[in-house]
Amino acid sequence: ADLRPRWESPRGLTASASCKPASPGNKVVLVTGTGGFVGFHTARYLRRRGDGVLGLDNFNTYYPVSLKRARSDELEREGVFTLATDLNDVESLKKAHELCGFTHILNLAAQAGVRYATIDPDSYINSNVAGFTAILEVFKSQSPMPRILYASSSSVYGLNTKVPFSEDDVVDRPASLYAATKKSNEMLAHTYNHIYGLATTGLRFFTVYGPYGRPDMAAFAFANKIMRGETVRIFQGPGGSELERDFTYIDDIVQGIVAAVDHIGPSGKPAPCKVYNLGNRQPHNVTYLVDLLEEFLQKKAIRDYVPLPATGDVLKTNADVSLAARDLGYAPRTSLREGVKKFVEWYTEYYKDGLDSDMINYKPL
Repeated sequence: ADLRPRWESPRGLTASASCKPASPGNKVVLVTGTGGFVGFHTARYLRRRGDGVLGLDNFNTYYPVSLKRARSDELEREGVFTLATDLNDVESLKKAHELCGFTHILNLAAQAGVRYATIDPDSYINSNVAGFTAILEVFKSQSPMPRILYASSSSVYGLNTKVPFSEDDVVDRPASLYAATKKSNEMLAHTYNHIYGLATTGLRFFTVYGPYGRPDMAAFAFANKIMRGETVRIFQGPGGSELERDFTYIDDIVQGIVAAVDHIGPSGKPAPCKVYNLGNRQPHNVTYLVDLLEEFLQKKAIRDYVPLPATGDVLKTNADVSLAARDLGYAPRTSLREGVKKFVEWYTEYYKDGLDSDMINYKPL
């Protein structure tokens, strides 16, 4: 079989049309992970405002591919083509740059999830370490060099106990392989910035949720369980303490990402090398999330409080976003209540005929 990616969709959208900006001087952005949650929303936003956007995704099977295809189909209707290939496909990365002339690279593709790393560690190394290195290698050799932005994660704070988490904190005690790969992204970015003058910005996302979200994460996974009449397991830490997360609504995250794209300085020595927290400054416990889901789904959850397994989840995340506020004008404004309401509105519409077979059979770790 021909394993090379197609550069035109069956519906006739070409990669070159996709990355053509609406007017000269607009940005041209390679967004990796456009089959994914954050990549989908960000690519759509950039395209709607007139930037040229080319997507890239390997559509891996970590969670139901039907949802990833639905996202990329929606993007195609908006004029964004997704190249179906892997970050490690260096030839396609080079060809894409020849075709599009990217001004910015936004690497949002990753093997996601904290607990799955105990099952398939290789996938994390391939995507998050080797894949990101492939991107840095390809684009440090271009002239002019594009500016590189990439997803890091709040999980890099690991076993740190000082809250709220600040970008100045030392982050060398990861609690999961996923976190270790995201920390390595920050170190790789620093290395390529130092040696080659690539401008880099890392974004540490805090528990993002919303429409078209990830079904392995709490809001979506719990909604599925409530609708299927299954038990919702809520993890407890020492002494009955509950997990707390700084849940951040997708529109707020997109606003932060786009601001980072718009503020990153040019590549070429000396180039900027930055990392920002993008969170919501308002941690909530998981019980409150379940309460809200019950209210908006109008169905009671069957709850089971269980001890936290030793697979790498941290007890509490809480973002200090003052740096992103100062440099990027970042100002999250969606409360968990408002965000869960919007998520449930999307969820009930998207699954109005019930969950598809992919999602019925999907069991996140």
